[in-house]
Amino acid sequence: MVSSRHKIKITINLKRIVWPTISISLISFFIAMLAVGWLTRGRVSRVALDEPNARSLHATAVPRTGGIGLLLGIAAGWAVIGPHLPLAFWAALALLIAVSLLDDLRGLSAAARLAVHLAAAALAAVSLMGAGESPLLLALAVLTIGWMCNLYNFMDGSDGLAGGMAVCGFLVYATAAWFAGSAQFALLNLTVAAAAAGFLLYNFHPARIFLGDTGSVPLGFLAAAFGIIGWMQRDWTWWFPLLVFSPFIVDASVTLARRLLSGARVWEAHRDHYYQRLVQLGLGHRGTALAEYALMVVCGLVALWAMTLAPDAQALVFAGAGALYVAAILLIERAWRRRDRQNA
Repeated sequence: MVSSRHKIKITINLKRIVWPTISISLISFFIAMLAVGWLTRGRVSRVALDEPNARSLHATAVPRTGGIGLLLGIAAGWAVIGPHLPLAFWAALALLIAVSLLDDLRGLSAAARLAVHLAAAALAAVSLMGAGESPLLLALAVLTIGWMCNLYNFMDGSDGLAGGMAVCGFLVYATAAWFAGSAQFALLNLTVAAAAAGFLLYNFHPARIFLGDTGSVPLGFLAAAFGIIGWMQRDWTWWFPLLVFSPFIVDASVTLARRLLSGARVWEAHRDHYYQRLVQLGLGHRGTALAEYALMVVCGLVALWAMTLAPDAQALVFAGAGALYVAAILLIERAWRRRDRQNA
């Protein structure tokens, strides 16, 4: 347990490392690729199917067990690394995986899922920051982790989108951690990106398999938890994870706020996310994924560049990114209203 903002001990037993860093990443990539490929074939592919409905963007039933293969890839890489993180962190992650798998196989209510997400978030926040941390910071961390678990799930609705965000986001995390001198932490992030790349081979349009809650919820958890770890270790400042994962954070948060204001049932599935609107506006799954990838890369590179600037300049960069998002949202809203008028 960590009670002050200092390096969390994430170490590698060098005697267990047979191959260099790139080989560990390849282990995660190939294990995920092979596992996800197996999950797309035969009877196992029909264990949990995502059936299309009025709110779906896909027309045929697709397996939603890809998250299992991705997690196997991550686990394979981490087994070689041997990270030392608080036991409560692993308990929180295991709880999320177990409940998400149950939801994929049998279905759970939104209230039950949210309760588990918040419980796991609280467990992780206290284990990483320490019970002696400011109650306000702990509460903010719990809400951040819980929201990231859910928003990553919300954003997993178009071919290649969530997998691409994982590849880009965790790769940027790994780069920042490496330059900050946290080589072991960098490797943890790199294995997540590598496993996500192995999954993405089967998830890019036309997708043969989806992440499901088993994959999307833990990815959101890791994005938030690793963001907090990097901040605690002073590998990056507080805004860095927000900018890196802003393509997902902005879309999901603005969409939720818009639906709340309109009186919609926010716990129900829908097609109101901006990435979903881009698909429906004619950009399609492939075009939307490529456009989002470009945005993810730009956000990651800008975040890395801004870390080299003075604090005042960093604030200007962060504010500028916000202004550009506002402009993009207004453009999509305008195109959407034009589409509605044409279809009326």
